[in-house]
Amino acid sequence: MMTCKQASKLISQSLDRPLSWSELMRLKLHLMICNACSRFKKQLNLLRVALHNIRTNIENDSAITLPLAAKARIIDQIEADQQSQ
Repeated sequence: MMTCKQASKLISQSLDRPLSWSELMRLKLHLMICNACSRFKKQLNLLRVALHNIRTNIENDSAITLPLAAKARIIDQIEADQQSQ
């Protein structure tokens, strides 16, 4: 049986790469019986969507009066943070 530590690691990795069939099946089984890991997966997905929305708003909102270089640094930092997860 998969531990919560193993499940959370796979949940995080699933954001960056496709899981193997075996990993996916073991994770799905764990998520069916573990409310904490299911909540963690939902929270991680919400954070990912929020970061994506922030990036889109920064790129497309002309009301944001930051210099272009500052916008670029913010976008670069968000991307770097996403890749390090």
